[in-house]
Amino acid sequence: MIDPTLEYALEQDKSDVLAGFRDCFYIPCVNDTPSVYLCGNSLGLMPKQTREYVEQELEDWQKLGVEGHLHARTPWLPYHEFLSPSMAEVVGAMPSEVVVMNSLTVNLHLMMVSFYRPSGKRNKILLDYSPFPSDRYAVASQLRFHGYNPDSNLIELAPAAGSDYVSLESIQKILDEQGDEIALVLIGGVNYYTGQAYDIAAITHMCHASGCLVGFDLAHAAGNLLLSLHDDGPDFACWCTYKYLNSGPGSLSACFIHERHHGRSDLPRFEGWWGHDKQRRFLMEDRFMPIHTAEAWQLSNPPILSMAAIRSSLDLFAKAGMPALREKSVRLTGFLLRLLQELGEDTCRVITPLNVLERGCQVSIQMRRPDKRLFEFLSGEGVIADWREPDVIRVAPVPLYNTFEDVWRFYLIFRKGIETISA
Repeated sequence: MIDPTLEYALEQDKSDVLAGFRDCFYIPCVNDTPSVYLCGNSLGLMPKQTREYVEQELEDWQKLGVEGHLHARTPWLPYHEFLSPSMAEVVGAMPSEVVVMNSLTVNLHLMMVSFYRPSGKRNKILLDYSPFPSDRYAVASQLRFHGYNPDSNLIELAPAAGSDYVSLESIQKILDEQGDEIALVLIGGVNYYTGQAYDIAAITHMCHASGCLVGFDLAHAAGNLLLSLHDDGPDFACWCTYKYLNSGPGSLSACFIHERHHGRSDLPRFEGWWGHDKQRRFLMEDRFMPIHTAEAWQLSNPPILSMAAIRSSLDLFAKAGMPALREKSVRLTGFLLRLLQELGEDTCRVITPLNVLERGCQVSIQMRRPDKRLFEFLSGEGVIADWREPDVIRVAPVPLYNTFEDVWRFYLIFRKGIETISA
């Protein structure tokens, strides 16, 4: 039973088997005091060892120049391969199904080149409810590129009347009504606004049964949820690495392409030389020969400094393990939700699902009487969270570096802020 007290928080922290990982990160300070950092859903904190990982590559560049591609301590030529096993572990995939490359929206476009193949009446795209704007822009531009009008060919999920969430039943209803017109379904693993986590396996099965290909934007799911991409079977997925995966601002994205699509000669893709057969890459041939893994979708040689930061964070994930991180995450958010109950629903309401299977780290708090002064009060008191117009404060207790005491401190400051602006 969750006890909404400081004593409960301290007891949970005392018995936390992951507690030592907090010391592996730099915690930003506000007014010379460690902040209550609850913004890992937007930008993860910097692991202390990342500086060492990046400086190693800078030193090798300094000492070796171009020879670093083969003779650096972590050779640059195959550097992306060093990330694949641990990244695959994070998302529940085979190493051959995962590749780190490009930015998230670039990768979504590359995936749609291969997996949005409109034909006849099957030409529409079904998109997540209230998606992150970049996803909408990408999808709409792909539709226009193929000669379709987003106003008629873009279908957006929506919650049932009186609900904040998109149910599996509502997805099935759209598929029953329009499934033979939908070429691709693209959904966020976790909705960036509400924090709702989707059932990837169930949605994939429903979409494939309706003849639709399906992909997921896992920007808010990778490093957050326990994922099983290979077994769940979506056609593709993409995610950034700078949120829960702590790789630094604007760092690289990653892709999953299910192994059933590897080596397909009938599948179009935009091609670049880093996706060419590794054994023949430097023969500089005219004819493209794709690697028979997700690496075939690569375009160019990778930016090593960004990958070094990713490798640093993935090493911490490998030590902690996603099952343990998910278990702590469930308890952290459970404690936060219990504390928010103390404030009463006339003040705010949580629009993130209470069902543990339908949420990750993030909790979205909708204010009954929106007033951005409350968010400004939180910031001034050392809480780093974020505000989403018009009335939502998002907070994300991240199990790698947040504590139960962090959650308690947030609650006290949040309550004080409500009292202050209401006075």
